[in-house]
Parts: sequence; C-alpha cells; structure tokens
Amino acid sequence: MRQAGREQRLAALRRSLGGLEAGRGEPPPVLAFGVGPIDRHLPGGGLRRGALHEIVEASANDAQAALATLFAASLVARLPGPVLWCLASRDLFAPGLAAVGLHPDRVLYAETWRDAEVLPAMEEGLRQRGLAAVVGELSRLGLTASRRLHLAAAGSGGFALALRRGRAEAEPEPSAAFTRWRIRPAPSPSPPGPGLLRARWTVELLRARGAAPQTWIVEAPDAKGRLRLPADLADRPLAPAARRAAPG
Repeated sequence: MRQAGREQRLAALRRSLGGLEAGRGEPPPVLAFGVGPIDRHLPGGGLRRGALHEIVEASANDAQAALATLFAASLVARLPGPVLWCLASRDLFAPGLAAVGLHPDRVLYAETWRDAEVLPAMEEGLRQRGLAAVVGELSRLGLTASRRLHLAAAGSGGFALALRRGRAEAEPEPSAAFTRWRIRPAPSPSPPGPGLLRARWTVELLRARGAAPQTWIVEAPDAKGRLRLPADLADRPLAPAARRAAPG
C-alpha cells in the first residue's frame, strides 16, 4: 500500500510538470553570486549548474534555521523559470521567500508527507528541463542518495539544492554534493541614522570540489535575491580558511 501511494504521488507530480517547456537553450555553466570574493574563490566563478549543492542548518533555533531556507530561495530566485520545492509538509513562509526575490507564483510544491519520499520527488523534478531548479528539504542525505541526485542534475543540466533539516548539531554525512554551505547570523553595526540596515550573514563554504573552505560576511539578499559585501568590509582581506578543502 505504501508503494502504491508513492507511485500515485509521483504520477501526480509528473502530470503537474507535464506542461513545462522542454528546454530553454543552453544554461550558463555556473550561477554566479555577484559577489567578487565569493565568485573568484569558486571553481568556474560560481555555483556549478547540472550539479547538487547542499545547505546545512547552523542551528535548530527557528530563526537561524530559516536562514538556510532564505539562502536557498535567494539563489534559485535569480534563475529564470519555475522552481520545484520538495518537502514533507508545507511550512514555508511565502512572504519571506518573496522578500528575497522568489515570488510564490514561481514555486511548485511537492508535498510528500514523508521525508523518505522527498528524494524520489527531487529525482523526478530533475528529469524536467523546464524547471529553473529543484530544492528538497531532508533530514538525512547519504552518499548513495546524493550520488543519484547529482547524476540526475548532471543528466538534465538542472540545479539541485538539498536543505539539510534537523542535523545542526551533527556532523553531516559524506555526500556527493558539489558544494556544502552553512549560513549564520552575523553582528550588524548600529545604523548611523534613522532607518534600518540590512541584516548580515556569515556565509560558510564548508566543502567544495576544487576550492578550500572559506567564510565571508555579506548583507542578506535584497528583493531580487542578490547578496553584497557590506561597504565597511568590502576592502578587507578574506577570512582564513578553516581547514583544507576536502578531496573532490
């Protein structure tokens, strides 16, 4: 019965994706951040398309956990086309996504009700060339499963993001993801006058093929999903790498 239910949900997902365009031409090889120090550090000048990337929660605290979601939303917001977001239950705050550039009208939700069924839904989405990106919320992502997602993304040229939920206190499992990121809040200075400053984030590259781990402080995404360096930090050298890059 459980297998039959999964097949029914996947069939419904295929029907909902069936009207997407078959292709949009050759996508660019990378998605650039638009932040010079980050793009120069990454192989190819940005996040590789046709690959799986991983974002882990920095803390189980709701406010900090939300930063991983906003970071993912800001990335896919800058890609043209619809976004498939796979999750066990819909608990996304649509105005929050819109605030970082991802309008709710662009999001197709695949609600699986079970964490184990998020992976098949992501694979199904990655076979569709009309999607801008596929995002999946997961508590666990082993090496075999991550390889499947990475190969599916490579086959279609899709952009895949795995949001790791509820694993903030544990060391993430080995994964085939091309990069692994963690987002934390960073202290912000007091505003010099009336008005509010944009929040600051500490963006940590924990692992990447062909690049050392690194940390940057940036301003939170604007309404178009763009990060930027704070003006008072733009001319400072990069933070030192925490450790050597993991072997690719």
